[in-house]
Amino acid sequence: MEKVTGLVICRNEERNIGACLKSLEWCDETVVVDAFSEDRTIEIAGSYTHNIHLNEWKGFREQRMFALSKVHTGWILSLDADERCTPQLAAEIRKTLATDAVDHSGFRIPRKSYFLGKWIKHGGWYPDYQLRLIRAGKATVTDRLVHESYDVDGSTGKLESDIEHYTAYSVDDYLAKINKYSDLSALEKQSQKVGFFRLFVYPRLEFVKQYIFKGNFLDGKEGLMVSNFHMITKILTYMKVLELQKK
Repeated sequence: MEKVTGLVICRNEERNIGACLKSLEWCDETVVVDAFSEDRTIEIAGSYTHNIHLNEWKGFREQRMFALSKVHTGWILSLDADERCTPQLAAEIRKTLATDAVDHSGFRIPRKSYFLGKWIKHGGWYPDYQLRLIRAGKATVTDRLVHESYDVDGSTGKLESDIEHYTAYSVDDYLAKINKYSDLSALEKQSQKVGFFRLFVYPRLEFVKQYIFKGNFLDGKEGLMVSNFHMITKILTYMKVLELQKK
């Protein structure tokens, strides 16, 4: 079996980094790339690995590309600090890579998200496949400001076991997250025309699509909150696009 590196980029993640790195202890090595955290992130990470690199934050793509350059094994399992590799996923990865010849250059992994005390199973939140197990030397990162992802040179397969994503611990926590993401999304969309449809109709259509047609109503009150946040994110994004255009 080829060796696997657990790879994490982070900044100011003292609440999450310990559990994330603990879930990667089965890997042959772990690499952390930190953007000069101001809390205890580096101290906590040092309890799990000495392979810690500091790199100034210039964007998600740039940070992930820098992180890829620090890996020296055949395979990479990339997680964010608020994600965990389950024992079932670790076992499945070991079994998958134990074969003499793995045809794929990457594997998409289902991700389930924990929102205010509940696993969200609908609304497009699950299985939410993510390309996170990638062959070193075959991967690059998409050129996006937000919701960037990996691309690989070659075919991809799918695994069955989950990544766990602890997306929000509180309403304030999630508001801060969507405020940051809407900033980046607005920069990507700043050339789009913004009028009544984008500011009013489109966000509400997105709410209906996620809550009704994608089934968030099946997740109870938390599902309703998720769909409301989805709508608010769209509203914020296009308000910020309009602000950028006015500047």
